[in-house]
Amino acid sequence: MQFVAFERKLQGTGASRRLRNTGKVPGIVFGAGEPAMIELDHNALFFALKKEAFHSSILDMELNGATQKVLLRDFQMHPWKAQVLHVDFQRVDNTTKLRKKVPLHFSGEENSVAVKTDKCIVNHNATEVEIECLAVELPEFIAVDLSGLVKGKSLHASELVLPAAAKLVKHGTKDPVIVSVAEAKEEEVIVVAAAPAADDKKGKKGKK
Repeated sequence: MQFVAFERKLQGTGASRRLRNTGKVPGIVFGAGEPAMIELDHNALFFALKKEAFHSSILDMELNGATQKVLLRDFQMHPWKAQVLHVDFQRVDNTTKLRKKVPLHFSGEENSVAVKTDKCIVNHNATEVEIECLAVELPEFIAVDLSGLVKGKSLHASELVLPAAAKLVKHGTKDPVIVSVAEAKEEEVIVVAAAPAADDKKGKKGKK
């Protein structure tokens, strides 16, 4: 993905506030050299942030007529308004090694024995994993084929198919569960006795 940034000459809280009032977003680019203060069009950035690829892939940033490879590192949103307050990017090159969370794209679940035959419920315990790799080899997503799921068996992080040079970053749990399979619970049917009709109540009162 490609986006355009502009050099930001004025800094400070007041300057950033005035910048936001004109429909711009202050930002910074760090790594591989001096940090660069930038500004971006708010609406273009706001809609770019809605795209998964903008968060998980290498981006081409055009600045002062030159294109740089960058990675989105952080952004801040207004507490209650749909407004981006600040954005951070990191420059990357062929030697940059990084750790980044990558989304998981699931497929084939409906064709698995667990779902098709045994009518099990499939739970996605995780929708992303953190990997370590060279920036140029960062995948936009990791495909997860669930067509082989069977009842009583879970899919663990160690079973994911990662890019050749990528390594899974584990935190605490040695081999976390990514997808679990559970048997569907039978619905319990509760029979409620009907209340006496209004006419029946009146009839009973008349007999007394």
